[in-house]
Amino acid sequence: MKFELTILGCGGAIPTLDKNPTSQYLNIQDRHFLIDCGEGSQIQLRKYKCKFSKIDHIFISHLHGDHFLGLFGYLSTLSLLGRTSIMNIYAPKDLIVLIDAHNEISGKKYNFELNFKSLDFKKPVKIFEDNILEIFSFPVSHSVPCCGFLFKEKLSQRNIIKEKIKDLSLGIGDIKKLKNRENCIVNGETIQYEDVTVLGNKSRSYAYCADTKYDEKIIPFVKDVDVIYHESTFLEELKSKASKTKHSTAIQAAKIAFSANAKMLIIGHFSARYDSVEKFTEEASTIFDNTIAAYDGFKYQIKI
Repeated sequence: MKFELTILGCGGAIPTLDKNPTSQYLNIQDRHFLIDCGEGSQIQLRKYKCKFSKIDHIFISHLHGDHFLGLFGYLSTLSLLGRTSIMNIYAPKDLIVLIDAHNEISGKKYNFELNFKSLDFKKPVKIFEDNILEIFSFPVSHSVPCCGFLFKEKLSQRNIIKEKIKDLSLGIGDIKKLKNRENCIVNGETIQYEDVTVLGNKSRSYAYCADTKYDEKIIPFVKDVDVIYHESTFLEELKSKASKTKHSTAIQAAKIAFSANAKMLIIGHFSARYDSVEKFTEEASTIFDNTIAAYDGFKYQIKI
């Protein structure tokens, strides 16, 4: 069962030849998500062989151009390709104003409906749920209202111990209850689910901490995640600039990952002033050893 992240763009506000603006593609058990949509995101989706037309949910963290200016072109391309299914967009409320203005000025409408859901910048909110997955938004501290996102698989069903089916004469209904952590009564006897089942697949999780200053309020929202992405615009020597612009350094990102007990940290959103990101990894690793510096095209599979 796939849980795979693809970094489409790892750069900051100014694109470079090797670092596109922020955008990420996430495939969780054939649910396809786009997280932020900087310039050129649709090209990156094609370049890195992502399921371009199967994305049904787009998450825009905030309304700085490097996080959403690629959206207009991407939606227009989907319309030109004949898409008719609904596109769900989770974003600051003013984004729909910009989309409507763009469509009015261009004189074109999409072939599909936009299901627009405004983000809440004051508290964590569950914004999506189906039978296998929950997605939450949570506020982060940036120069404009901004949210991070947590993608979390639901606890999977337990697995029945096959020998118990025959020994206890379990029917299909009994098995369904027991796998769903419910006790049941068979022939007048109470069967405890813990006695006849074993744990199923573990729940996997991914936290996306968008543009933000160092803020320990994030930690409870991302506690114990498998992978956390945290912006790391500057090295420690520019810590004061990071604070002024409400961005983070590599060491600050690592402190969040360490305090959150994350299993892995991915850093990105690197300022264009840096030709190499090697120093970012070096600095972050002094606090949190399992750190990877993102690059355009980087893929990571969270395993069961």
